[in-house]
Amino acid sequence: MARIYMWCQSELVPPQSMVGHVIATRVSLATLPPPARPPALPPSTSEPVDLPTYRLPQPAHRGRRIFPIGAMVAPRRAALLEESAEVEVLFANMGKMKALTKKIQGSVNRLDASGKAVQDAISPIYGNTQKLQIANSNIDRVLFAIDRLRAPREESEKEERIIRAGPGRGDLDGYVASLDRTAQALADLKRTNLRSNEKAVAQLSGLLKMGNKQLEDVFRGILQDSARERVQPLEYVAKQNPFPRIPQDKLQILRNINSHISKTFAQMSQNDVTQTPAQRLYAEVRGAHLESLLNSLSQASISTARKVQADALYKKGTNGIGTYVQAIEGLFVAEYDNLNYVFERDEWSSVYASTCQASLGEFNKTLRELNGHIQKNLLTDCFLGYEICGLVRTLSMRLQKQTGALKDQIYDSVKPIRETSKMSLGKLLEDTRSRTQGLIAVPIDGGPVDITTQTMRRLQEMTNYLEPLSSILASLGEGGWNTSSANASSTTLDVGPDSIKLFAHYASDTVDTLLQNLIGKAKLLLKGKSLQGVFMANNVAIITRIIRSSELAPLMEGYAKKLGDWRKQSTAMYLEAWREPSGYLLDVQYTNRTKERPTSSGADSVAIVKSLGSKDKDAIKEKFKNFNTSFEALVVQYQSYAMEPEVRSQLSKEVQNIIEPLYNRFFDRYKEIDKGKGKYVKYDKSELNRQLASFA
Repeated sequence: MARIYMWCQSELVPPQSMVGHVIATRVSLATLPPPARPPALPPSTSEPVDLPTYRLPQPAHRGRRIFPIGAMVAPRRAALLEESAEVEVLFANMGKMKALTKKIQGSVNRLDASGKAVQDAISPIYGNTQKLQIANSNIDRVLFAIDRLRAPREESEKEERIIRAGPGRGDLDGYVASLDRTAQALADLKRTNLRSNEKAVAQLSGLLKMGNKQLEDVFRGILQDSARERVQPLEYVAKQNPFPRIPQDKLQILRNINSHISKTFAQMSQNDVTQTPAQRLYAEVRGAHLESLLNSLSQASISTARKVQADALYKKGTNGIGTYVQAIEGLFVAEYDNLNYVFERDEWSSVYASTCQASLGEFNKTLRELNGHIQKNLLTDCFLGYEICGLVRTLSMRLQKQTGALKDQIYDSVKPIRETSKMSLGKLLEDTRSRTQGLIAVPIDGGPVDITTQTMRRLQEMTNYLEPLSSILASLGEGGWNTSSANASSTTLDVGPDSIKLFAHYASDTVDTLLQNLIGKAKLLLKGKSLQGVFMANNVAIITRIIRSSELAPLMEGYAKKLGDWRKQSTAMYLEAWREPSGYLLDVQYTNRTKERPTSSGADSVAIVKSLGSKDKDAIKEKFKNFNTSFEALVVQYQSYAMEPEVRSQLSKEVQNIIEPLYNRFFDRYKEIDKGKGKYVKYDKSELNRQLASFA
């Protein structure tokens, strides 16, 4: 057998696995042709016999060997025969193996059929098993969820000990964390919606409320501690220093507490409440603190409004309202910075308004009291109203810029004073008219009346409040200050070139009203246009002087021409008296009676006088005499008048410009009428000029 293996294939499987190999290769071996029987050997002979070469069929793989039969020697013939027999035995075994293979194949087929039957039987059982596994998993999850639901209840005892101990002065962060865990446990229990948890929910809710109440007490305590530091607003305003803020470490604690309270409040609140406990506490404590700081300034504003002299005009800055407003701005801005760190952005506006509400209420009350004072002293203290309007308007704009809030609330507080200020403009104009018309006497020396100075001082004082006045006048509109239209109401706040012009128009109307009523009174109470002219000239001079020396000058440039017309009118009224002496210095010259132009030189005076007839000479003497009388009377009269310096200077120039050239001419022509005796020609040119110069 070993030889067959070696002969067939050098790389076949080893003999111990020969059977398996033979079964696997039974087909290829079965196809081998039977070996040809070797020819009968001849009788033994001593000569060699040529045998044919026999090639066995080889398997279809490498390692084939060819054994030439002719090469075999005679001793191996028996071996070959034996091997041939073994091959036949092998083929017989292979046939048996083939039959065995068929049996095995049948067994496999039967096994497949049995497996299929088993699978059909087991499939329903497997499906039920999967369902049971899913149910088991669900049960496990339910048990896990139940354990989670029970966990907060189990931990509540630990949190209760921490919460009941209170925050004290220990670890506030740990206390807040305990409250947060309690709140989370409460939320989890509420989500279960199990009736069995209702008692636990109630217990945790009560515990959480107690903890939040203790936390609110800490919040209030920190705010109260920060409010105990006394601040003097007047000192900060005077030095223009920023008002103090709450220390940063305290702000951080307040921020943490507020964050927790806000979150818990949102979870537990069932009503639509817009203000959280932290917001309410902050507004109460800090609002009361601001109100206490500003209370003294409020009282000072009212006390400084009391008048010492009943007719004295209010002077800007003498009332404490300016300091009060500056303190409000400084404190409100500082408080806005504080709450910005404590609360979230969407809470700033509401908390800020609530915190400042008490202080604004006191501010409104103060303004109402000041408004009552202004109404009682409208003609002298209306300027306080103008100042308040300007200060409050500026305050509202600055706070709006720095905080974005309170603009409307602050501006609404000044509306009563603003309405009073609007009314005052018409009242001042009416007062000027009524006081002028009510004059029962004016200075008999032509001096100015006090109402002129008072009226102009009012206008001059108004220039210190141009911004608020321009806004008020803009709301009234052109001519709205007249009594008939003063009730018009507007809320405009615009201040521009047009509104500034409105003040110029108002001032012009005031001066016009004054002068028109003064000239009416002058004509009624003073005799002679000369005196009336001096009276009007004096009042016009005072008006002009005050305008030029104050802020009214650029504002009333447009009124200069009209004021010049009043000046010319008063001058013309005074010069009416000088028409008489001027008329005496006029004579008649007949230019057609001489070929030469008449001269007025001294050398011609003799000739001129000689050429006159007796009647003409008497007429010239009468003219000199009447002139002297009239001139001397006017000089005495002039010296009796009370004139403002600029009026005296102006009128003396006007008189000199009229009289001096006329007299010089007349004197040069007729000075020889009395041959130097001075009986008629009382003044020579130099002496008359000295008299005229003394007028100034």
